[in-house]
Amino acid sequence: MVKKALFISLRSRSSLMTIDAMKRFFDIVDDFDLRRIEVTTKESIKVSYDGKLLGGYDCIFIKGSFRYLSLLHAMAVAFENKSYLPIRSKAFYLAHDKILMHLFLAQHKIPMPKIYLATPVTAKRILENEVHYPVIIKLPNGTQGRGVIFAESYAAASSMLDAIIALKQPFLIQEYVETGGKDLRVFVIGNKVAAAMQRIAKKGEARANIHAGAKGKKVSVSEETSEIAVKVANLIDADICAIDILESSKGPLVIEANISPGLRGITAVTKKDIARDIAHFVYKKTGEFIEMKKKIESEKLLREELPKAEFGKQIITNLDFRGKRILLPEIATKASKFKEGEEVVVKIDEGKICVEKF
Repeated sequence: MVKKALFISLRSRSSLMTIDAMKRFFDIVDDFDLRRIEVTTKESIKVSYDGKLLGGYDCIFIKGSFRYLSLLHAMAVAFENKSYLPIRSKAFYLAHDKILMHLFLAQHKIPMPKIYLATPVTAKRILENEVHYPVIIKLPNGTQGRGVIFAESYAAASSMLDAIIALKQPFLIQEYVETGGKDLRVFVIGNKVAAAMQRIAKKGEARANIHAGAKGKKVSVSEETSEIAVKVANLIDADICAIDILESSKGPLVIEANISPGLRGITAVTKKDIARDIAHFVYKKTGEFIEMKKKIESEKLLREELPKAEFGKQIITNLDFRGKRILLPEIATKASKFKEGEEVVVKIDEGKICVEKF
């Protein structure tokens, strides 16, 4: 069977690396520019590229900047349950908004630095009376370390906050965790950590981000850190995700989940072909999605045809085992009109089982 994939992105180098790797596995890989996509809604959601309606793909990999959040989310909603999506709709609106992400992770008791969400009035009081300096002020959107402000004193924080308020920008205040300018980037593919690196901020820079000049070092992460990273990726519905973590005296603390992580830095540092690992995983999951979709469609067809069938007609299906027990299809259970607790006679022969009311 021909497997067909679509990659929609801003065509960054990391995206092109992944596209090239996917071409080693999929029969067809189409590469479309996010900026030429349009979404229309009426009775249903329709996605078009240069005016041509999109559909018929087994896998659709969507990536892009927070600036295209609405479009990314709309596409994911449109394609969910029709094609395998490595990154689903939930991930887009969470990962591209730091405030929503922190609230969501707090609900699920993920360890994080202390966060303050405040109005301009209460923020001044928090900065003056509640936090210890230095402190971090974050804008809800931004990638590659942008939108993260480091304030060493109340005067600096207050001045920065005034500028943010003047621009009518939402913000959050985060406690500063001393790690010597280091953090971890943990790259999750599916249910496992595929690679990890320690990022060390350059001198005079608080952000341990490769794009901000940080240096990377290959590391192995603890079991606890690995479990937290995988849990966060699973919670936000992203099969491909990078989780940024601080190694504090209190244990691992999550600071961000990135659903559009760069590949060049971590590939160079770890010497792992991350793009190939992503492509192989996505290809495998696409196959599983196709089989699951076939099963659902087959069961739906059987449910539709059963009321039309005469009593005693046969149903052709696949056996489903639960441990060492055979689980009958739902339609067979309904058609038999057996009730829980009824006594039955089970006649068994090789290749044949007959169940009758006693």
